[in-house]
Amino acid sequence: MKDLHLSSFSEHLNTKFRIHPDDSTIVEVELIEATDVGSTPRQERFSLIFRGPREPFLPQNMYRMEHDKIETLNLFLVPVANDEEDGFQYEAVFNRLHKVK
Repeated sequence: MKDLHLSSFSEHLNTKFRIHPDDSTIVEVELIEATDVGSTPRQERFSLIFRGPREPFLPQNMYRMEHDKIETLNLFLVPVANDEEDGFQYEAVFNRLHKVK
């Protein structure tokens, strides 16, 4: 997988990603937030929030995700909010060292 940064996701806000919780199920979620959470010159730290449907609920786990413009990737998602009308929100957190040039 190539190096993905906050900017890699920010340009795809409000677009759909497809999650594959198993071999026969696809759950469509929308990227609704991409936020820097305290990056430093040495580390990049950011959070992604996805909104998914009420059903099926996705428990905390590693999921294969696809997007039309980003390569297929595996993200560890954690359910963080339950909105009766909008469904569930899931978060992926990145904390990585910048490459030394």
